[in-house]
Amino acid sequence: KCPRVSPVVTLCYCFVSPQIRVKPDNTGVVTDGVKHSMNPFCEIAVEEAVKLKEKKLIKEVVAVSCGPQQSQETIRTALAMGADRGIHVDVSGKDYENLGPLQVSKILAALAKQEDAQLILLGKQAIDDDCNQTGQMTAALLDWPQGTFASEVSLEGDKINLVREIDGGLEHIKINTPAVITADLRLNTPRYATLPNIMKAKKKKIATVKPADLGVDLTSRLEVLKVEEPPQREAGMKVETVEDLVVKLKEAGRV
Repeated sequence: KCPRVSPVVTLCYCFVSPQIRVKPDNTGVVTDGVKHSMNPFCEIAVEEAVKLKEKKLIKEVVAVSCGPQQSQETIRTALAMGADRGIHVDVSGKDYENLGPLQVSKILAALAKQEDAQLILLGKQAIDDDCNQTGQMTAALLDWPQGTFASEVSLEGDKINLVREIDGGLEHIKINTPAVITADLRLNTPRYATLPNIMKAKKKKIATVKPADLGVDLTSRLEVLKVEEPPQREAGMKVETVEDLVVKLKEAGRV
């Protein structure tokens, strides 16, 4: 029996902009007019899902993204890489600004049940907030086994062999399906979408749903008090000797 892989892509965007600007009211960063692109770790997760399908180990790859209309651009990228269809969870306005790992985890858990998914693949963390929480929370909500920071994945029936990257080196584990896996950097090298596949992706189906359709409450338990730009870095200086260095540090009150 081949498991079905569903949700693959989560709310993992990087905002590509020449310069990051903080909003005048200090509630966040300006995202108007910036390009949304797939989080690199989620791109690795999509690649792994497509590779599993190419090996005929799974039946279907469903790419999911949460956010405003621009989120469909990210889903189209996943479809061009080889995903079969997409689900856009439409979240906009204040709900989008407050969308965090817990809210995304609730959405993924609800979709996994709706899609009868046996495996959820996503990036280990987003590169904007670096939270590293969505995979773990999703597994907890579903009460599924989890394999985080995966650098190798192999399926054997209803078992998954994983190699995890941990502080002490590599850890080998085996978990049952259904399961949640988060992709680490060395799991694979994502393919480039070819022009024919980009054109094919335009014809693939993307369903749009609202969180309310899934019975998900997006109320946030966190409040952002203030967002500030980092202070301007002062110019450095060169010293010729250690003695000069000590003098400069004393003058600056560092020693």
